[in-house]
Amino acid sequence: MTDQVISAGNPVYRRRRRFNRVMLTLSGAAVISGLFWLFWIIITLLLKGAGAVSLSLLTEMTPPPGQAGGLLNAIVGSVMMAVVATVVGTPIGVLAGTYLAEYGQRGWLAPTTRFLNDVLLSAPSIVIGLFIYAVYVAQVGHYSGWAGAFALAIIVIPVVVRATDNMLLLVPNSLREAAAALGCPQWRVILFISYRAARSGIVTGVLLAVARISGETAPLLFTALNNQFMSWNMNAPMANLPVVIFQYAASPFEDWNRLAWAGAVMITLLVLGINILARSFFRK
Repeated sequence: MTDQVISAGNPVYRRRRRFNRVMLTLSGAAVISGLFWLFWIIITLLLKGAGAVSLSLLTEMTPPPGQAGGLLNAIVGSVMMAVVATVVGTPIGVLAGTYLAEYGQRGWLAPTTRFLNDVLLSAPSIVIGLFIYAVYVAQVGHYSGWAGAFALAIIVIPVVVRATDNMLLLVPNSLREAAAALGCPQWRVILFISYRAARSGIVTGVLLAVARISGETAPLLFTALNNQFMSWNMNAPMANLPVVIFQYAASPFEDWNRLAWAGAVMITLLVLGINILARSFFRK
């Protein structure tokens, strides 16, 4: 009976082999298609933007049309808003994820929170920008770096919540039980056992959140807007790299177009580097 089942002449065996070949072919085609578009994008960015990358990008301000310049003020504004967003969003995300994994085993609150977090995770970033515009920018009467940072922080939170929740759920309960058997209170078990075991995964989630907000343009159009000058004042419109790329890429001036391509290369390399760093943390 066994020989009949595994025989090459068995119709069921032949049908499964045909189906397996079809699925392998489709899977391989999907991988090749994804890699094709990825490498096309990267090659296009390098061909159009690598020649415009120079030291002046990091040392000079955004120029008026027809003059040489760089992206220093935009880079500084992006870094400031990303740092504030990460500092605001990371503790909230970690604490919320900790509650879901460590305290939310019973009741309806944890499943509901996970569902709402997934909705926020997939929400279009322009909707978040409009929300911050309505609740903050419209109330204070002006655009600001704070508004941009708050919009980016809302994008950071669900990513960190998901990463923290998933990583803490992977920590074996035997570690918690062993610590509890020694008389450790739950907060100490979480702080010294669960967090240490899930540390690399949580850091990976934070890095992926930073990578995501690095290239967000839509929320900043409604919150931080832009500034042609160097500004350290977070309570005023602030230059940022994504919005500068958006404006310069759509302009009719060739020098601005070159700066836009150079900025796009910088953001792409930054996001690629952060993702590689995150994957290396996750592998450990």
